[in-house]
Amino acid sequence: MGRTHEGFTAEERAAMKDHAKELRATSRGGSRADKAAQAERDVLAKIAEMQPADRVMAERVHAVVKASAPVLEPKLWYGMPAYALDGKVVCFFQSAEKFKARYATLGFSDLAALDDGSMWAAGFALADVTAEAEARIGALVKQAVSPTREALAESA
Repeated sequence: MGRTHEGFTAEERAAMKDHAKELRATSRGGSRADKAAQAERDVLAKIAEMQPADRVMAERVHAVVKASAPVLEPKLWYGMPAYALDGKVVCFFQSAEKFKARYATLGFSDLAALDDGSMWAAGFALADVTAEAEARIGALVKQAVSPTREALAESA
């Protein structure tokens, strides 16, 4: 038939290994405060490992998310900085380097309340985080979180 199955890329396999490590770390004992503090350190360490252009954007995104939605807790998700509400990822930063893309991405999960009619964006390309981009990120994160807390409470 001439078809070959290439399977997962090296980057995808690395992301899956990162996620398995993250799951093991969250299942360990310790207080919620200790786990949250460690998760924050892990996110900052992952950002520090990034290439300079991605690192600058990730630092700015991290600051904007924390300021715009303090209810979100930083955590690693498939090796990427992510921000969760009640343990569930709402948004994440994917560096360009992670999957050898030409731009970084700010992505939102299905928990993010960004609904706008029958079609809306759930991922945004980031070439630079300017003051204008920071304002838009802040507004998106606030919108994503505001109704999400109520929806999570109702589904629990």
